[in-house]
Amino acid sequence: MKKLLVSVLGLAGLMALPVFAAVNINTATQSELEAVTGVGPAKAKAIISYREANGGFKSLDELDKVKGFGKASIEKLKSELSVEPAKAKH
Repeated sequence: MKKLLVSVLGLAGLMALPVFAAVNINTATQSELEAVTGVGPAKAKAIISYREANGGFKSLDELDKVKGFGKASIEKLKSELSVEPAKAKH
């Protein structure tokens, strides 16, 4: 019985952990972008402005064209951001 209780509590603990998913810079809202460490309101707005003006990002490296982003900051963010095309609305 004790083993069962420990197993159940362990499983419950794992379920409480947040599921990490990279933030897609082609579809993320400003608040979703701001939730990424290192991306504040100004950078989030700049990302959104760039994608609206240019039709989205083709790669994360394209962030170097956005004000406030350099090669070093992009490298730090690569594990937290992704680039996927926006899904067409039907």
